[in-house]
Amino acid sequence: MRGDDGTGWSLAWKINYWARFLKGDHAYKLIEMIFRPVDFKGVNYTKGGGSYPNLFDAHPPFQIDGNFGASAGILEMFMQSHLDRINLLPALPTLLPEGHLRGLCARGGFVLDFDWNQCGLNNVSVLSTAGNSCTLVYEKKKITFPTEKGKTYTFTVKDFFSQK
Repeated sequence: MRGDDGTGWSLAWKINYWARFLKGDHAYKLIEMIFRPVDFKGVNYTKGGGSYPNLFDAHPPFQIDGNFGASAGILEMFMQSHLDRINLLPALPTLLPEGHLRGLCARGGFVLDFDWNQCGLNNVSVLSTAGNSCTLVYEKKKITFPTEKGKTYTFTVKDFFSQK
C-alpha cells in the first residue's frame, strides 16, 4: 500500500521483503532505486533518497541501515537459509542470468560457493564448518545429506533433479 519509493532503510526493508517473496525482478528494481545518485546539498531531499557518490545511504543525513539492509536483501535474492534449509537462487532477477558467488555463510554452519548460467544453477559446493545435516533446495527439489566438519560437498543441477 505504501508503494516502492522511499529512502535507505525503507528501500532496504522492501528489497528484503520482495526477495523473501521470491520476486527477484521487483527486488532488483528497488536496488536500482537505492543506488540513485543523490547530491549532498545540506539536508534537501526533494528528489528522494538514494546514494551519495561514496555509496553511503542518503537518508537524512545518513543511515547505515540502508547500506546493511540492502546488502542483506541482495544476498536474500541468491540464497536464503531459514526453516532448516538452504534455498539456492530463490529470487534470481532475470537481469542477472549468469554469475557466481563465493563464501556465502548459511545458517547451520555452512559456507557455499555456486555458479549459475542462463538463469539456472550449474553447481554448488558446501563446506561444513559444524558437521550438521544439510538440506539444499533448488526449484522445489531438495537434497538432504549428513556432513562432517571440515568436509566439502559438491552437487550439480542434475543431482537435484535425479532425486526421488
